[in-house]
Amino acid sequence: MNPQVLIFTMVFAAIAGLLLKRWHAAARAVAVGTSGFTAIAAADAMARATDQQTLGWLVPGLDLGPVSLPLDLGTSRATAAVAFAVALVAAAVQVYSTWYLRDDDRYPTFAATVSLFTAAMLLLVHSHDLVLTLIGWEVMGWCSYLLIGHWSRKPSARRAAYKAFLVTRVADIGFVLGTVGLIAGAGTSSLEGVIAAWGGAPTCDPLGQCTGPDSVLRAILLTLLVVGVLGKSAQVPFQDWLPDAMEGPTPASALIHAATMVAAGTVVLAALFPVFAQAESARWVLGVSTAITMLLAALLALGQSDLKRLLAWSTVSQVAIMLSALASAPAADGPDAGLFHLWSHALFKSLLFLSLGLLGVVAGGTAASLLRGVGTRSRLGRWTFLIGLLSLAGVPFLVGGLSKEHVLAEVYAGAMNRGPGLFVLCSLLATVVVTAAYSTRAFLVIAQTANDEEPAADAASTDAQPNRTDAVRRQGRGPASAVLVTLALLTLIGGLVLVLDLFTLHEASWIWLAVTVVLISVGCGLAFALGRSGDPGVRCAGRHGHRFDTGFGADTAYRALARAVVALARGVAFLDTEVIDGFVRGSAVAARVSGGRLDRAHRAERPRNGAWLVVAGLLALLALGVFAWR
Repeated sequence: MNPQVLIFTMVFAAIAGLLLKRWHAAARAVAVGTSGFTAIAAADAMARATDQQTLGWLVPGLDLGPVSLPLDLGTSRATAAVAFAVALVAAAVQVYSTWYLRDDDRYPTFAATVSLFTAAMLLLVHSHDLVLTLIGWEVMGWCSYLLIGHWSRKPSARRAAYKAFLVTRVADIGFVLGTVGLIAGAGTSSLEGVIAAWGGAPTCDPLGQCTGPDSVLRAILLTLLVVGVLGKSAQVPFQDWLPDAMEGPTPASALIHAATMVAAGTVVLAALFPVFAQAESARWVLGVSTAITMLLAALLALGQSDLKRLLAWSTVSQVAIMLSALASAPAADGPDAGLFHLWSHALFKSLLFLSLGLLGVVAGGTAASLLRGVGTRSRLGRWTFLIGLLSLAGVPFLVGGLSKEHVLAEVYAGAMNRGPGLFVLCSLLATVVVTAAYSTRAFLVIAQTANDEEPAADAASTDAQPNRTDAVRRQGRGPASAVLVTLALLTLIGGLVLVLDLFTLHEASWIWLAVTVVLISVGCGLAFALGRSGDPGVRCAGRHGHRFDTGFGADTAYRALARAVVALARGVAFLDTEVIDGFVRGSAVAARVSGGRLDRAHRAERPRNGAWLVVAGLLALLALGVFAWR
């Protein structure tokens, strides 16, 4: 099916949802119906996907003289698979929200925003034009602000939305500059044209005349693009906005974290991989950032007092893993290992968030202290959460295990060549251990009964919803249950997508399978050892639990940087208004004062002064003539 159908269907759903916001039932029917149709159409497109194709667009291209904007869409086997994951998660979120936000007075606005968000991600996935990519990128940033701040009556939700918007906007400066530079250098915004102009290496003749792309300029532009990707994907140094985004409703968290905004950078760099693979410095920037991020985020997840924030930090870590495949993969291998991990992450992370949403409704919040033993009260929530955690940990033969093994193999292949591969590989192996540890810890929290002797964790929950009664929370669970069962089955059998040959991957290595099993066993053993007498996270964090919850002081660093920027801005403003403008105002005052004095000196009511001045002037001229003559 043509990607335009998928995109315009979701745009229609967004517009219709806003028009029908007074009629919740109609808005609900539009949101669920259009998202379901899009998911089915995307599944059909994935099953029929062939090699790379470039498709036209209803909007005609533009010829601006030195630069052409064809505004084309395109599809391939890998992009069709990613588009299906996006459409599936969006449909799951829309269906789940009909129960989860059943009593929310702003539900139609939420559903319309989800539809527009999905349309923007589908546009980015199928874009074969950097202008369309930029449009999808920016619309997602705006929609994420609205979704995170959906419960805007809560000050914490408003602050989280502002923080996400500002941090990603700052990083997007690099993304816009890099995109504009690539388009200007290629003379076209077409993806094929940009790759043809910037891909390859410059060639020089014996006289020193070189043709081809400027390698230094290419490295600068790709590095700027990477900065934008790091911001959108919450990688160091922009990592702290994503956990705060948990102030939004759980369905919004599932959408943002699973297959859309935070994974958008992987899609963009995968599309530009032939160019990106030639920019060694940009690959180093991405590799170093992802290597630090994946391990730091995994350690932070282990000590979180709120399981929703635990999943948020796990998203930061998992996105770093998929990006690390692009930073390390040899140019000949391509980006498909990272895209496959994106695909699998969409399945198991959406399952985890929505399962935790169900458990949080039963327990009254998502704080670890509230969730202790909640698995005994919700069998569906317990088992679906367990399946998601097993896939997150990378257990072999589950979809997450298969994709993580391919990333390990790709990073190892990159470590054998020049580049950041060796640094990334060491961090990735350590991250596998910590991921298994915090996944085990999360399940122990919901499965074990509370221990009165254990220090109580902070009971404040990021998922505490205003004005929600237990009766409303429990009614209508049928749609939510169907969504959880579907996602759990896909997580179990999602690896069968390899049979469709949608991703170009190497054969799975039994060596890396064995290494993964050993590392997961070490992580699980560590969690069980820490959890003998209570929550492993509390035992790990000890007296420093608040440091884990605050991201090891990242927010404090943001505030300090903001204060320094504000102080600098005030200094510049003072220099501009009081110093530079002071000279201008001073000259104006001097001119006004002197003009006033001269005006008073020449007034008609004081002719004597004028006459004396004339006489004085004549005498001065006479004296000058005499002295000059002598």
